[in-house]
Amino acid sequence: MHKPRTEEAVTSLHDLSAVDLIAGYRAKQFSPSEVLEDLLAHVAVWEPQLKALYAFDPDGARAAAKASTARWSGGEPSGPLDGVPVTIKDNIATKGTPVPLGAASVKLVPAEKDAPPAARLREAGAILFAKTTMPDYGMLSSGLSSFHALARNPWDLTKNPGGSSAGAGAAGAAGYGPLHLGTDIGGSIRLPAGWCGLVGLKPSFGRVPIDPPYVGRVAGPMTRTVDDCALMMSVIAKPDRRDGMSLPADTINWKALEKSPRKLRIGLMLDLGVGQSLEKPVREVAVRAAKAFESAGAVVTEVDGILTREMLDGLDNFWRARMWDDLSKLTPDEQAKVLPYIFKWGESGAKLSGVDVVRGFNQTMAIRAAAKTLFCELDYLISPTAPNVNFPAEFASPLNDPMKPFEHICYTVPWNMSENPAISINGGYDARGFPIGVQIVGRRFDDIGVLGMAKAFESLRGPQRPWPSPPKK
Repeated sequence: MHKPRTEEAVTSLHDLSAVDLIAGYRAKQFSPSEVLEDLLAHVAVWEPQLKALYAFDPDGARAAAKASTARWSGGEPSGPLDGVPVTIKDNIATKGTPVPLGAASVKLVPAEKDAPPAARLREAGAILFAKTTMPDYGMLSSGLSSFHALARNPWDLTKNPGGSSAGAGAAGAAGYGPLHLGTDIGGSIRLPAGWCGLVGLKPSFGRVPIDPPYVGRVAGPMTRTVDDCALMMSVIAKPDRRDGMSLPADTINWKALEKSPRKLRIGLMLDLGVGQSLEKPVREVAVRAAKAFESAGAVVTEVDGILTREMLDGLDNFWRARMWDDLSKLTPDEQAKVLPYIFKWGESGAKLSGVDVVRGFNQTMAIRAAAKTLFCELDYLISPTAPNVNFPAEFASPLNDPMKPFEHICYTVPWNMSENPAISINGGYDARGFPIGVQIVGRRFDDIGVLGMAKAFESLRGPQRPWPSPPKK
C-alpha cells in the first residue's frame, strides 16, 4: 500500500484545483503550458502501474495549452475552464477518437463529433489530454476490461479503483489534473469516487445532456473538491437537443454553495436488508458523518432502505436481457473477445421471458415510488457509498460472481432509477488509511443543494490525509 505523501511547502501544479489554476492564470503566476508539462511528467511516473488512460494525446494537449497560454497572456481567456486539464471517460464521444466502450469486441470507428458534455468542456477552454479507461460496456464496478489494461487504485495498487468510471477515479486520486468526467447508471461515478477518495456527483437525470441517452444514465464530475465539482457542472449542465430527455435551461448559481444544515431533516440509511453486508469501518464513517451534521443543527433520523430483493433482481434481469441484445448481434469471433464475466452474465439473459424482462424494467417505477415516499419526510439522505472498503484489483466486482453482479450497488442504484441527485464524498479512512465514501442524496433537481451539503461536510469533516505518492521508478 502506498504511503501518503508528506505535506509539502509548495503544492505541485498538477495537484492544484481548477479554481486555483484559473486564479493562478489570471494572476500570471504560471501558464497553462507550465501546468500541462508538470502534469505530463507526473503522469509518466504513475501511469505505467496505474493504467488509467486511453487515447493519451500529449502533443495535442501541448498545442491546446500553447494556445491557451497565448489567450491568458493577452487577457482574453476563451471560457471558464481555459487551460484547465481534463479527462473524459472512454464512452463519452470525442471527435476523431474511437469509442471502444472498454470492450475488445467493439469496432474502432473514430467518433464524428463530440458528445454534449465533451463539447461543453472544449467550448469552455478545457484541455483534453486523455480519455480514461472503463470495463466492458460499462457494466462492471471495476477496472477490469477486455480492451484496456487493468486499472488500479493509487491508494493501494493491489486494490480496484471501482467502475465503471475506473480510469477517471484512478486518475483523479493520482493527481492527473483536477477535472474528470464520468458516467453513472447504477453507481459508476460514485463508487469509484468513494473507493478513490474523490468527490463524485451523479446529477439529477437530464441535468447534463448525454448522447446516447438512456434510462438512469447520467454524466457528471469526478474531482478532489466540491468547488471544482460545482465549477465543472456550471459548464456541462447546459441543454443540448441531441438528448431528448435533457432538462430545460436553468438559472442555477453553481457558485452558491453556502448551506447551513441547521434544522434540515436528514435520514441516515445504514442496513438495507439486501445486498452485501455493511462492513464495520464503512458503518463507522457513515455514522460519524451523520453525527457531524447533527452537531451542526440538523435533525438526523435513521431510516430503512428502500431497495428490495425483488427490485434488485428485477433490474438485474432487465440489464442482462439488454446486454444479451447487444452481445447476440456480434459474430462468434467478436463474442469470444468479450470479458468472460460479462459474456456469462449477459448470456443468461437469453433465458428470460418477455414477461420477466418487463417485470424487471417495471422495478424502476417501484424504486421511484419508494424514493418519492421517502423524500416526503426528508430534505437529504446520508448513507455509505458502498458497503465494502475495497476489493482486489483483478476482480470484476466485489463478489466476483457474474450470477451476483449487483450486490454492492444497493446504496447507489436507487437514485439513478428515481432520478435524484447524489454525491459521494470522502468521509474518512479505515485502519490502513484507505478512503471510505459517504453518499449524500437530495430531492429531484436539487443538485445545488446536494453540492451545498457536500461543501458543508468538507468543513465539518476537517482536513484530509495527503493524496497517495507516485510509485518509485
